[in-house]
Amino acid sequence: MAELVAKTAKESFDASQLLDSSERHKALIALKEALTVSKDAILKANALDIEAAKEQVAAGKMSSTLLKRLDLLSSADKYDSMLQGILDVDSLDDPTGKVTYAKKLDEGLELHRVTCPIGVLLVIFEARPEVIVNITALAIKSGNAAILKGGKESLHTQNILSEVIQGALATTALPPAYIQTVSSRSEIASLLSQDRYIDLVIPRGSNALVRSIQNDSRIPVMGHADGICAVYVDESAVEQKAIKVVLDSKTTYPSACNSAETLLIHDSLLTTVWPKLAAALLAASITLKCCPSTLAALPSSPSISSTLPSGESQLIPVSPEDYDTEFLELVLAVKAVPSLSDAMEHINNHSSHHTDCIVTENDAHAKAFCKGIDSAGVYVNASTRFADGFRYGFGTEVGVSTGKTHARGPVGLEGLVIYKYQVRSTGAEGHGTAEFGSGAGQRAYLHTDLPLGAAPF
Repeated sequence: MAELVAKTAKESFDASQLLDSSERHKALIALKEALTVSKDAILKANALDIEAAKEQVAAGKMSSTLLKRLDLLSSADKYDSMLQGILDVDSLDDPTGKVTYAKKLDEGLELHRVTCPIGVLLVIFEARPEVIVNITALAIKSGNAAILKGGKESLHTQNILSEVIQGALATTALPPAYIQTVSSRSEIASLLSQDRYIDLVIPRGSNALVRSIQNDSRIPVMGHADGICAVYVDESAVEQKAIKVVLDSKTTYPSACNSAETLLIHDSLLTTVWPKLAAALLAASITLKCCPSTLAALPSSPSISSTLPSGESQLIPVSPEDYDTEFLELVLAVKAVPSLSDAMEHINNHSSHHTDCIVTENDAHAKAFCKGIDSAGVYVNASTRFADGFRYGFGTEVGVSTGKTHARGPVGLEGLVIYKYQVRSTGAEGHGTAEFGSGAGQRAYLHTDLPLGAAPF
């Protein structure tokens, strides 16, 4: 079964490559219209998933955060935003067919590097059924076929979305199997071995999910296993700026992969900025796991309240493993450092290379941080929560990559294309390599620049 799904996806991809890009535009419009017409049926299916999920939450088998992600009506405009996302992706420039490198090798012999789709994507995610629509839109726009696997908690919603998507594609030039969904773990296990047909696996979800895929796949994997992001408050940091950036990085969505998990404070701020920053964090119900220096600096401050209404302490001594933990809740691991270099060393050794931030007024320190931190995102005086495809202007994202392959950070359309080299001879007799060299009668390569733009053929 899995081999058939993968083979069908590959065949659909191959069949789509000779279609004009206008057909992808038509497919996106058809998708948006089909989801609009089917809204009531989709929400009815989603309600079944929500009902089952509430029972899981009540039994302590599912978090309330996951329940919220599952709900297509968790906010008033969530469904409409999902539809608008399709139009936003459609309005972006076509990422395929662009020349990114061009040289004249000889008279009548030209080389072009041209962007093209990756092929067949296998995208695995948990909850958040709107991700099916987001990735479908990105796959269609970028010219990639896709096989999608959502979590079992969204099974009813996924099933009807799959029906609607394939129904919409059936009205277009794209094959209906261009986008497919699978629902069981056994299918995923089999698909991960289909490297003959599947070109890239993109896992989105928990640390356990992503690591499992990375360990088990025979196919290249683009994803991140952790979102351990750090904010370093430098010695020149302005108090209110530090409070704003740290609070936003931690509190706006604690379970997001771009939420801060570690806070580093310069030693010189322990009696000035740190107590006020700590007070703001505690007021936001954040538990602070502090190193001895940061913990010792707090009891003397009258602004510190160290106990939650429930009676649980918000000030806890840190343990070494806390600096390697993705809490995904209102918890921060805090450490005092004596210098920028110590902060950078800590981040490079303990962060997950997702997104890290420095709060500073020192331009030299900001430059050093941006050059020295080995992460997909390095920020100066800005919340780590900006690490998002929508905020970057990608329309939406298929995931976040902390690897060092062709794509890094939030992955939008550009991360879903690769390239091929095209060499074309217009010479009367064609071209052969024997004509070039340093010997008698041989010619040297010209290697002169050609204009970039659309592919010439």
